Amino acid sequence: MTSDTPATPATIDAPRTIPIATVDDMRQRIRRKSKLKGRQPDDDALAVVRSLIGPPPESGHRRDLLIEHLHRINDAYGGLRDRHLVALAREMNIPMAEVFEVATFYHHFEVVRGDDALARITVRVCDSLACELAGASDLMARLPGILGSAGHDDVRVVAAPCIGRCEQAPAVAVNQRAVPLADTDAVMQAVIAESAPPDAASAAQPNPEARAVANFAPADFAGQSVTSPADARSVRPAFTDYATYRAHGGYALAASLAGPDADVEPVIQAMEASGLRGLGGAGFPAGRKWRIVREQPAPRLMAVNIDEGEPGTFKDRTYLERDPHRFLEGLLVAARVVGIDTCYIYLRDEYHDCRELLQAELARLRADPPCALPAIELRRGAGAYICGEESAMIESIEGKRGEPRMRPPYIAQVGLFGRPTLEHNFETLYWVRDIVERGPAWFSGFGRRGRQGLRSFSVSGRVKSPGVKLAPAGISLLDLIDEYCGGMQDGHTLHAYLPGGASGGILPARLADHPLDFDTLQEHGCFIGSAAVMVLGQHDRARDAALNVMRFFEHESCGQCTPCRVGTAKAAALMQAPVWDGETLEDLAQVMADASICGLGQAAPNPIRSVRRYFPEEIE
Repeated sequence: MTSDTPATPATIDAPRTIPIATVDDMRQRIRRKSKLKGRQPDDDALAVVRSLIGPPPESGHRRDLLIEHLHRINDAYGGLRDRHLVALAREMNIPMAEVFEVATFYHHFEVVRGDDALARITVRVCDSLACELAGASDLMARLPGILGSAGHDDVRVVAAPCIGRCEQAPAVAVNQRAVPLADTDAVMQAVIAESAPPDAASAAQPNPEARAVANFAPADFAGQSVTSPADARSVRPAFTDYATYRAHGGYALAASLAGPDADVEPVIQAMEASGLRGLGGAGFPAGRKWRIVREQPAPRLMAVNIDEGEPGTFKDRTYLERDPHRFLEGLLVAARVVGIDTCYIYLRDEYHDCRELLQAELARLRADPPCALPAIELRRGAGAYICGEESAMIESIEGKRGEPRMRPPYIAQVGLFGRPTLEHNFETLYWVRDIVERGPAWFSGFGRRGRQGLRSFSVSGRVKSPGVKLAPAGISLLDLIDEYCGGMQDGHTLHAYLPGGASGGILPARLADHPLDFDTLQEHGCFIGSAAVMVLGQHDRARDAALNVMRFFEHESCGQCTPCRVGTAKAAALMQAPVWDGETLEDLAQVMADASICGLGQAAPNPIRSVRRYFPEEIE
C-alpha cells in the first residue's frame, strides 16, 4: 500500500479493548467518592446541635453567628465536645478546621475530645493587678483544697484575666455568677448555689439578687462618685427600666429625629462643639467620626464596643447596669444622624448580668418603639481582651478569630462585612442625649487646668472608696484621691499609679499633680486611655505591677504577629529576674512598639519603660 492509497475500513486494524473495571467495580467507586472526607457527624450529635441552634433558614445558617452557636453548645454542656463541633460544622456548612480554630481561640470555650470529663462548675479567680493587690493569689491557692475537702471535687478553679470588677476586688466568677469582694465563704456559697438542682426560677435568673427600679441620671453625678458605698457588694444595682426612662423624657430626642424631614445637622454640630472624644481609649473626636462615616456610601453599619477588658476598667459596666436606655437612645440618635442600617452591640462575656438586663430592655424597646428602629443585634464576646481592639472586634462579630486587621483601609471605609462602619465605645454613646438636650456648653463647661469635659475614672487599688468617679477632665490624681476616693487606705501612702490601665504606663507619686486627660501624659511615656486609674501604696512595687500586666499581655496576645506573641512572653520571663537586663528588655520593647500590628503589642512596652525610667532602684 502506497502512501497515497486511501485507507479503507478493511485496511485499519480494529482497536484493542482493555477492561478497566466491571460495572460493579464502577458502582462501588462512585459510592466511595460520594462520601465526604474527614470525620462525619453522628445522628445524636446532629440532633443535639439542631435543638440548640434551631433550624436553618432557606439560605442556610449565617456564617457570622458561629460564635453565638458555640455559646449555645458551651452553655448547655459546660464545654465543646468534638462531636458537637463536627455536627455544627455540618449544619453551618463550614469546614471543621475553621470551626475548631475559632472555638480554640477564645478563653471561655473549652474543647474536649470524646467523653473526657468536664468540670461541672468553673471558678474563675481574677489575677489582674487590682485583685492581686487585694489578695487574689492567696484566695487562688486556698480554694482548691477547701472545695475539695467539702466534697466539690468536680469544681475547677482557674486563674482568669481581668473580669471587670476591679472596685470589688478580689473578684471571682462561679460559672456565670459574679462574686464581688470574694473570700472563701462567699465562693463556697456560690458553688453550693450552682450545685443546687435547676428549677424554673434559677434557670430564668442565674443570680438571685433582685433588681430594684430607680431613675438614674448620670449628669446628676457630675463631680461625684457614681459608685456608692451601698454598691460595694452589689452585682445588680437599682436600674432605670424602659417605663421609667420614658416617664423622665427618654427617647424624646430619638423620636424628634425620626421624621424624613428632621434636620440632623444641629446634632452633629452639638457633638463637635462639646469636644466629646471617643471614651474607649483612642480619643478620636466623636462628631468628626460621624461626619466621616456619613459621607461613605450606603449601606452603613455600626459596631458598639462593650468589651472593656483593659485591667482596671469597669466604667461601661457601671453605667450599663444602671441605665441601659440612655445608651440605647444614643445609639438610635447616632444611627439616624449617620444613616445606619444595622447596629451590632458587642458585649464582653464576663458581663452576664448586664447581658440579661440588656436583652430584656431591648425586648421592651422593640415591643413599644418610640420611633422606627434600625436592626439591632447583641453579640456576646467569649473571653478575649484583643477583641477590645476595633478591627478584632469586627472579626469576632463576623464569627471569626479576633485578630486585628492591617490598616489601611480603616473600618470607617471598609469595616463589618466590608461596609463603612461607625465604631463607638459604649460610654461615648451614653453622653449623646445629655450633650444634645443640655447643650454642648454643659459638657465642655467642666474641666480643670485648661482641659474640657467630663471623664469617668475607674479607680481601684489602695484607695478607701474605689469605683467610677465622674470628674472634670484635667483633674490630678491627688485631687481624685482626696475629693472622690476618701483618701488612701489606712496604712498606705501613695507610691505610684497607672493612669490608663495595664497599657497606659506607670507614674511615680511625684507626678501625681499632673492633669489626667487625653494628650497630657505622653511626655511622661504614658497615656490615659480608658481612664482606668490603679493606685499603688508604699508597700507595693512598681516592678511587680509591671510584671503582672506583662503576664496579662502575654496571655491575651492573639498570636498573629511575632513581635507581640514572642516579645510579651520573653519580656515577662526577663522581668522576673532580681536585676533586669535593661539592654535586652529595651530591644524587645523597641521591636514590639515598632512592628506589632495593633495597640496591644505597641503599648506592651510601656510598663517596662516606666519602671526603668521612674523606679530604677527597684530593678538594679
